[in-house]
Amino acid sequence: MKIREVRTWVLRHELPEIDVFGSSKGWHTVRQALVVEILTEDGLTGFGEAYGPPSVNRTLIDEMYAPRLVGKNALEHAVIWEDLYSTFRDYGRKGWPVAAISAIDIALWDLKGKALRQPVFRLLGGPFRTQVRAYATGLYRHRIADNATALAREAEAYTAEGFRAMKMKVGFGLDEDVRNIRAVRAAIGDDRLLAIDANHAYDAGQAIRLGRKVEAYDLAWFEEPVVPEDVDGYCQVKATLRIPISGGETEYARWGFRELCARRAVDILQPDICGCGGFTEAWRIAALASASSMTVYPHVWGTAVGLFASLHLTAALPPNPPAMLAAEPLFELDRTPNPLRDQLALNPPKRAGDVLDVPTGPGLGLEIDRAVLERYRA
Repeated sequence: MKIREVRTWVLRHELPEIDVFGSSKGWHTVRQALVVEILTEDGLTGFGEAYGPPSVNRTLIDEMYAPRLVGKNALEHAVIWEDLYSTFRDYGRKGWPVAAISAIDIALWDLKGKALRQPVFRLLGGPFRTQVRAYATGLYRHRIADNATALAREAEAYTAEGFRAMKMKVGFGLDEDVRNIRAVRAAIGDDRLLAIDANHAYDAGQAIRLGRKVEAYDLAWFEEPVVPEDVDGYCQVKATLRIPISGGETEYARWGFRELCARRAVDILQPDICGCGGFTEAWRIAALASASSMTVYPHVWGTAVGLFASLHLTAALPPNPPAMLAAEPLFELDRTPNPLRDQLALNPPKRAGDVLDVPTGPGLGLEIDRAVLERYRA
């Protein structure tokens, strides 16, 4: 099954002012992504997605990776992965180069599943679950005076939808964070999970101060309290607080996760399949996590392609620890405005409350709406 062509789609949607939202890293005014389409001589097509701003990923794929792919056997995903990484490792061990490989790898697994007429989760070894419980990711900052009240109302809306867990943004100063967490916890009650995500806004000392101020609100985890390079800081925060610590969405390949696992720097590992290296590398990272007795909750952000791929990965993750009543992984469901996520699939995943069905079609099980691809093409 030889690769005939590699196409790259830069997708972009400018958010209207009413939909603009903010994290500690700044305001989100646009939703954008790079979707990769790989076509074979047999007439099959596979889709993948790259994490991060798309223009650089497109250049990497079009100019450096695609010429090495044409004519290769699409079923040999591991050989292709190692060739791309090893050839350019002197310049690309993290960030965009690995994210670009991720898109290619996801597309290759999509192709393999279609060729073998099997869903990707079965190629990974089979599903431990055919449904996943999702938590709502939202509760960002808005350009209003009273964020606490607005966040409480948004949290109530997620509760009304049936979500039993949600994640909110922090990183806006300790007093503001405490006020917002207090308002959201009061709005949803004590029987729902609430996690916080700082997007590495703080140093270890500030993160510890915030954690101590909000430990009473029974938080499910504290995500990215410090910058990803500061593994010592992660260890310091984790050793000091009673709140579980999570991170890893901005790490790349097995080597980026090796120290986090070896040092038990987090309780919950959060690789993004569109950034960490695709299915091939995410499975290796999951093995590292398992050997370190760490839980994996995949980070999910972007288009319907990444959503479908993440559902397959989550379905195949073994429970940690294995038990008769094992704790199941929670699936991140982004609730911020994004037509690239909501409109790109002709067959969006079925959801009842906070429970998502894992797609069962061949490959990713994703049917791309090509009219939407064209509509949002930059």
